[in-house]
Amino acid sequence: MRRSEQKQVEPDLGILAARTLFGFQRELFTRLAAQGHPRLRPRHGAVLAYLDADGSRATDLAAQSGQHKQVIGTLVDELVALGYVERQPDPADRRAKLVVPTEKGLDHMARSDAIVAEVESAHAAAVGEQAYAAFKQVFAQVAERQAGGGVSPDEAT
Repeated sequence: MRRSEQKQVEPDLGILAARTLFGFQRELFTRLAAQGHPRLRPRHGAVLAYLDADGSRATDLAAQSGQHKQVIGTLVDELVALGYVERQPDPADRRAKLVVPTEKGLDHMARSDAIVAEVESAHAAAVGEQAYAAFKQVFAQVAERQAGGGVSPDEAT
C-alpha cells in the first residue's frame, strides 16, 4: 500500500489534528461570516480565542496561543483596523498596554462561544456524552504533552 493510501486508512496524530482543526475553523468562520463577521480569518483566533472581555496583554496572548509576540502584534494591528479591538493603557501598569475588545469584538466573542458550544454539543450527541468527555480529556492530555516538547527519544523506543 502506498504511503498516501496508508495515511488515509490509518491517519496519524498530525493528520487527525489537522483534519479536526481545519474542519472546525471552516465551520466556525463560515458561521461567523453569516452572523456579521465576514472579514475575520482563522489566524485571528490566536488573539480572539484567548482575549478576556476586560482586556489582555499581548504577552499573555502570545503565551496562551503559542505564537510569537511579533505575530500577535501583527494580528492585533489587523484586528484594530477591522474594529474588533483597541489598545488601552493597562491600569495595573501604565507602561503596559492591554488589548481590549470593542463592542464588535465582544459580539464576535459571544457568537463564537455560542457556535463552539453548539459544535461540541453536536459531537457529544453523535458519539455519546461520556465518550465525548473522555475524548476531550485524553485529547487535552495529548495536546499538553505535545506542547511541552512531545515524546522523548527514550520513550519512543
